[in-house]
Amino acid sequence: MSEQKDITTIAQQQPADNDPRAWKAYWEKQGQTWRSEPEISPERQAELAARRSIVPDVQQGTYPFKGIKLSRADVEWLLATHEDGRGPVDYHDSEQRERVGLDLRGADLSHADLQNLPLARTIGDVTWRTWANLTEEQHQMAAVFLQRADLKGAFLEGASLEYAHLEEADLRGAHLEEANLGEARMMGAYLEGANLEGADLWLAHCEHTFFWRVRLSGARLAEVHMLGAHLDRMQLANDEGVGPLLADVLWEGANLAVVDWSQVRMLGDEYRARQKQQDGQEKDRETRLKEYDQAVRANRQLAVALQSQGLNEDAARFAYRGQVLQRQVFRQQGMRKLGSYLFSLFLALLTGYGYRMWRIIIAYALANLVFASLYFSMGFSVPPHITWTHALVLSITAFHGRVFSSPFLPDSPQSTVTAFEAVIGLIFEGVFIAMLTQRFFSR
Repeated sequence: MSEQKDITTIAQQQPADNDPRAWKAYWEKQGQTWRSEPEISPERQAELAARRSIVPDVQQGTYPFKGIKLSRADVEWLLATHEDGRGPVDYHDSEQRERVGLDLRGADLSHADLQNLPLARTIGDVTWRTWANLTEEQHQMAAVFLQRADLKGAFLEGASLEYAHLEEADLRGAHLEEANLGEARMMGAYLEGANLEGADLWLAHCEHTFFWRVRLSGARLAEVHMLGAHLDRMQLANDEGVGPLLADVLWEGANLAVVDWSQVRMLGDEYRARQKQQDGQEKDRETRLKEYDQAVRANRQLAVALQSQGLNEDAARFAYRGQVLQRQVFRQQGMRKLGSYLFSLFLALLTGYGYRMWRIIIAYALANLVFASLYFSMGFSVPPHITWTHALVLSITAFHGRVFSSPFLPDSPQSTVTAFEAVIGLIFEGVFIAMLTQRFFSR
């Protein structure tokens, strides 16, 4: 009896008309600041409640709201009554991150006004649980329809939106941290200022999508289609300079010149590979090798894409990172790649793989000084004794194999040192030419 009285009292307190400002004020008093629409009718409430009780069947493609057109008022009521009135998931509360949001699989929310709604952990696909051996059709049957929906400022953290239809949706300022957008259709969507840190966009269709000022640190962009995408002023890295995972991105001619690549100290692929643990457990050798391989590929692919658009300095930086990571791959492969690892390490120390040519100049100077010191000191015990200047000139000419008139006898220790220096010089010259060619003339 008292419960019925409370409901009657609340109903009497509700605004009598559809005045948006009155309803907004009313919901704020109820502590539901995200609500703005009038309460839906009791008949509509009963209909939605009945549909919510439908048990999903992934194999048959049966879902509570599949094929049902939902309005903002409907979604607001579903959020308010979610989990027997507990309400929407607060993603900022770590204790709530295991909660499940609204099940909107197959629902029609196209053109709906969903601005600023708390839709964290929304279920919009079949991937929120582990389902094996699903067909493409079964994935498509679960996809939520959000074409041209107004999602400005919406809170979609941790949402499962694989295969979602987001064509031309307005996602400006939306919160999509750690959301699953794999194979989502986002062609022409507006993502200006959206936060996609840690989101998974694997195989997503982002043709002609607007990524202005989007935050992408830690996001996975594997095989994303970027044809005609607008990438102006993207915020690729976090405060530590870690960027997104970019292995196998299909740039398809997207303009990379409008991106500030200097903000990226390392790609997310490399950062992940360097972590010794995954989900609190030590990574096995196979996992680490696979991740390092991917990191190499990501850096090299990006370097090629940047170079093709004339961004040579940025390209060189990522190409260098690719070489450094390739050395780690050799190391992970153990004894069978020991020779490759040591040779790679030698090139790194001597020339930085052609991207740190000052190192070979320093090595060249040190080598000449060492051999000049040998010639000078050996002269005190084995004639002839030569001056320091003569020893230095002799070292430089011997280093390049051009000692035409040696002051040493053929069987003297100095002649042996001269021959050894000539071999060292030949190696230096070969490495220098090879690295110089790779650095400036390879494509």
